[in-house]
Amino acid sequence: MAYNLLKGKKGIIFGALNEMSIAWKVAEKCIEEGAEIVLTNTPLSIRMGGIQEFAEKNNIPLIPADATNVEDLTNLLNEAMKHLGGKLDFILHSIGMSLNVRKKKSYDDLDYDFLQKTLDISAISFHKVLQTAKKLDAINEWGSVVALSYVAAQRTMYEYNDMADAKAMLESIARSFGYIYGREKKIRVNTISQSPTMTTAGSGIKGFDSLVDFADRMSPLGNATAEECANYCVALFSDLTRKVTMQNLYHDGGFSSMGMSYRAMHQYNKSFELDDK
Repeated sequence: MAYNLLKGKKGIIFGALNEMSIAWKVAEKCIEEGAEIVLTNTPLSIRMGGIQEFAEKNNIPLIPADATNVEDLTNLLNEAMKHLGGKLDFILHSIGMSLNVRKKKSYDDLDYDFLQKTLDISAISFHKVLQTAKKLDAINEWGSVVALSYVAAQRTMYEYNDMADAKAMLESIARSFGYIYGREKKIRVNTISQSPTMTTAGSGIKGFDSLVDFADRMSPLGNATAEECANYCVALFSDLTRKVTMQNLYHDGGFSSMGMSYRAMHQYNKSFELDDK
């Protein structure tokens, strides 16, 4: 059910790859709610994923850009404003990648060149997006910028590795830049700490299936889906949340407030029963 929450608004969605992507779901919801959007991803991701077909089907511009490259970002923002006929009202940053995770390097044996890439792609790119947008005056007053995070920024999560460091930095950037952007331009900057979600990137993490199941058992409302996260993003892009900024907003079915749930304890006790046999 659509509410026309984004009627007349314009934005850029970073990071949609395929139908599993949260950014893909956000793009669908933005269109449904009346927004005009531009899609962007790296040239390699565009070739690998299905986003080109999605863009063509919905008659949406797809502009290749490396979010770690300021020149690419400058071109992206200028081309987006030219196509949309004005400044932006919202941006979604849904970007994350760790070669240490992909190469199964443990946290006490990191490749530091890989770590630099993790931080640049997954966190510093957010700063580059914000700084480039500010210098170009690319976002309207009361605009909204959202980046996707994860609870590993605050809590140690097995095998999440250096991505946890990147998410912590991502959330810090949202607070620091959110103050400046809010004070000077009335632009909101927030992060959403989403439940573990079976995206292409998430499924590459060792033991991710078990993590998803554990979080679901721990959360009183269960895990939030990619589509539900998209709805939350739309709410943050809309005028209904004009005074929400510099926040890390948990969207995880209550997981972040839990210590131990009945379902998780029940499963834990069952493991002892198996040991006894």
